[in-house]
Amino acid sequence: MAVQTTFKNEFLDFLVREKVLSTEKVGELESRAKQEGSTVEQVLTKDRIISEEELTSKKAKFFGLPYIDLTGIKIDQATLGLIPKAVAENYRVIAFDRDAAQLNVAIYDPRNFQAMAALDVLAVKSNLRIKYYLTSLSSFTSAVKVYAELTKEVAEVIEVVRREKVREAPKEEAAVPVEEVIKGAPVSRIVSVIMRHAYEGKASDIHIEPYRGETRVRYRIDGVLKTSLALPEELHSAIVSRVKVLANLKLDETRIPQDGRITEEIGGRPIDFRVSTLPLQEGKEKVVMRILSTERTPTLEELGFHPEHIKIIDSNIKKPHGLLLISGPTGAGKSTTLYAVLSMLNREGINIITLEDPIEYFIAGINQSQIRPEVGYTFATGLRSILRQDPNIIMVGEIRDAETGELAVHAALTGHLLLTTIHTNDALGVVPRLIDLKAEPFLLAATFNVAIAQRLARKICPDCKGPAEVPLNVVEQMRSELRATPTRFVPSGLDVNGPLTFYRGQGCPKCGTLGYKGRVAVAEILQGTVNLNRLIAIGFPQAEVVAETQSQGMITMKQDALLKAIQGFTTIEEVMRISKEQ
Repeated sequence: MAVQTTFKNEFLDFLVREKVLSTEKVGELESRAKQEGSTVEQVLTKDRIISEEELTSKKAKFFGLPYIDLTGIKIDQATLGLIPKAVAENYRVIAFDRDAAQLNVAIYDPRNFQAMAALDVLAVKSNLRIKYYLTSLSSFTSAVKVYAELTKEVAEVIEVVRREKVREAPKEEAAVPVEEVIKGAPVSRIVSVIMRHAYEGKASDIHIEPYRGETRVRYRIDGVLKTSLALPEELHSAIVSRVKVLANLKLDETRIPQDGRITEEIGGRPIDFRVSTLPLQEGKEKVVMRILSTERTPTLEELGFHPEHIKIIDSNIKKPHGLLLISGPTGAGKSTTLYAVLSMLNREGINIITLEDPIEYFIAGINQSQIRPEVGYTFATGLRSILRQDPNIIMVGEIRDAETGELAVHAALTGHLLLTTIHTNDALGVVPRLIDLKAEPFLLAATFNVAIAQRLARKICPDCKGPAEVPLNVVEQMRSELRATPTRFVPSGLDVNGPLTFYRGQGCPKCGTLGYKGRVAVAEILQGTVNLNRLIAIGFPQAEVVAETQSQGMITMKQDALLKAIQGFTTIEEVMRISKEQ
């Protein structure tokens, strides 16, 4: 304890000499740290007096060590493997570079002599001397992910490829089917590892693509693409071929896009992946795999819908017929919301039929049909067919063309409740989009029930959430937006004229230092009323429609996002992003 106190005092004195802090500020920070049960360093970075990397750089200077930021640095697998994953995580050390005689190791705590002793043993075994660098916790957390991304299986394949390169079989030997060669090769394990890590890391998509002389693997997690793996370029065609074999695609067809599906067993359960290939330059191909959830369908509450919005949706799905439309760009969570609504409707005594591309959730009691455009089974042809299947409720995955739009309106006119999605920026854009798709305004007026527009905002990581400093002018902008928000949506007890507190994630190992973990739905809902339907019939005049939304007490997506930011679900940055997208 005395050693720790001595270090703390000496380091704080050093920061004063470096003109990072004043003597008075040191006393204030020590008092704050004691009250909050944290350290002075944590208070320094939390209050943004100094960034984590700047503080680590100063600490490196204090200890006489070189500083290293490992973020974005590619670490060779052979070098990484010199320190076992368990040792690296336990002591917060990582090997990031080496030459014939020296191993460069990044360490988070240079006072951890136990870690250094363990590394000395490893160094003797490897016949290398160690040079230590100081790194931050965020930098270490970012780098240590490589252990999870590049497993021993992947390293083994890389080594096999480098060792063997390309060996042609003798011409006189019988040709072995390429599918069997790929299946038996170590590359099959690489693909399995990529798919497993994506699923376990809660990714929604996997991107496999050529990039600057290598094969890059990226995962989309919480809506953001991040590079997770860099493989030698010579593996690219073999990886793509393996994916094609699993998805039953044509191996020799590289000129046109192909679509397929893979079911892979992960953790004892079957997981579905939707596969899409895209031809690129020089005969190469890019692969994207969408992970289709096998989890229980989430409820609207779990998705983050406001209780007032849930009431509106519930009242509209109780109507015997009409249109319920969900709008938003790709990746906005439209399909998941549709499934949540279908689960609310799913009960004995009614016939629900869906047309999907693809089927993302399987729901017992609902008749789900996968469209296949390649054989002429489209949303339009499928909709014609299921009208003869005596449905009460129909779900069409998406209205993409005039034919499907016209059929959807007629299905709603003939006594069916029809749920679907459409691509527009906001709820007010749904009706004009349908009119653009040749839907007759007077028919649309007779069938329109409700339009839900939505986005997904990233949620603040609960493990590192804390108050955020927001510029005063931004706070006042948000206050003006709050004052314009209908009171029934504003949380009870919130004084829009009082102090407003916003939050952010500080970044921690649980969220990969991002400060975000998971996503929450942000929505706006336009309801069909006698007056609105009259406006639809006469061409949807914008000024009168806006006045109607105000009389309905409709909130915008920006206002919904703002309420979620004040409640601590998301950040002010996400509010601004969503408002810009609109």
